[in-house]
Amino acid sequence: MRNVTVGGGAPVVVQSMTNTDTADAVTTAQQCIELAEAGSEMVRVTVNVPEAAAAVPEIKQRMLDAGCNAPLIGDFHYNGHVLLTKYPECARALDKYRINPGNVGKGARRDEQFSTICKVAADNAKPVRIGVNAGSLNQELVIRKMQDNTDGDLGRTSEEIINECMVLSALESTELALASGLRKDQIIISCKISRPRDLIAIYRELSAKTDQPLHLGLTEAGMGAKGLVWSASSMAVLLAEGIGDTIRISLTPRPGGDRRDEVYAACELLQALGLRSFAPSVTACPGCGRTTSSTFQELAERIQDYIRDRMPEWKQQYEGVEELKLAVMGCIVNGPGESKAANIGISLPGTGEEPACPVYIDGQKVTTLRGSYEELSAAFRALVDDYVAAKYAPRSGDPTATAAEAPSPRLRIVS
Repeated sequence: MRNVTVGGGAPVVVQSMTNTDTADAVTTAQQCIELAEAGSEMVRVTVNVPEAAAAVPEIKQRMLDAGCNAPLIGDFHYNGHVLLTKYPECARALDKYRINPGNVGKGARRDEQFSTICKVAADNAKPVRIGVNAGSLNQELVIRKMQDNTDGDLGRTSEEIINECMVLSALESTELALASGLRKDQIIISCKISRPRDLIAIYRELSAKTDQPLHLGLTEAGMGAKGLVWSASSMAVLLAEGIGDTIRISLTPRPGGDRRDEVYAACELLQALGLRSFAPSVTACPGCGRTTSSTFQELAERIQDYIRDRMPEWKQQYEGVEELKLAVMGCIVNGPGESKAANIGISLPGTGEEPACPVYIDGQKVTTLRGSYEELSAAFRALVDDYVAAKYAPRSGDPTATAAEAPSPRLRIVS
């Protein structure tokens, strides 16, 4: 059993989303498990067709059978009111629903179909996220506000009007959700857009107008460095201001890429800001003319991968292992200093330096390693394993339970 508390001062929660065909329960459950092991504390799946809705209970059971208790979220567009009523086992198996108010219908049907989903959530005691997106905003609302701007000669830009409409849509939808039977502590809000400066402006306004928990993310951030930089440049500003209760970094993976990259990025962002600790950090130098050998780069990468592989087991076994700091440095300039500042640090020789690798543990030099890359890698991993076992106390109780109550309003998801 796991409690995930969102909002009211609780730690910021990392969320991710699968990119598998939800109707394929085996593949989707496996990706959910992998995302959770990587650090995702909630996992969202698309529920878009009857086959997907029918597969949700099996996905949830497969997760539980594998010991994965991350809450499972259903993402609904267009036909959520139909799927949740026609497939009650899906409604019960999900831990949370995501509703896009711009995609639930048009005209009078919009409110009716939105309300239907909220009533299903209320009947099943499930929380919901009201997720407004710039790309699927209620066009009737946008047209009305554009006309007001023209009629009143207000001189507002289209971006300003879109931003206003997103906030209005979220707040009006929250009122409708409350009128449909949901409680305040069952509702989280998001307003996602793909422009960093607009995201900052929207969430600042949203946080000033509501005390509901906020899910934070730059939507359609893009691939690689662009997606990482654009997400961090906007989300770090908001998180540093105390805005945001759950986050997702929406990276476009390369074909065949690792979906877990978005989880690692979100965890690193929170860790960089000092808000959470998810895994040991590895300090490594960028390299220069002094480091013509690639050994330190290869070793840093190997250690980073080793930590990610071991963290699911370490988190179950050791209290505080997330705070471990490692350093893999490439030459004598900053190598010894950074190594001494880490819990475990190794300083590899730069070009023309003596082929020896001093290792420091808690600021003290304890040994000097020599040998091939494989020998260095194995020896350093062994030092890390020994340090973890010796320095961190065995974890007792449920390692995934939330430690403390958060003040209201909050949203509690139990799986």
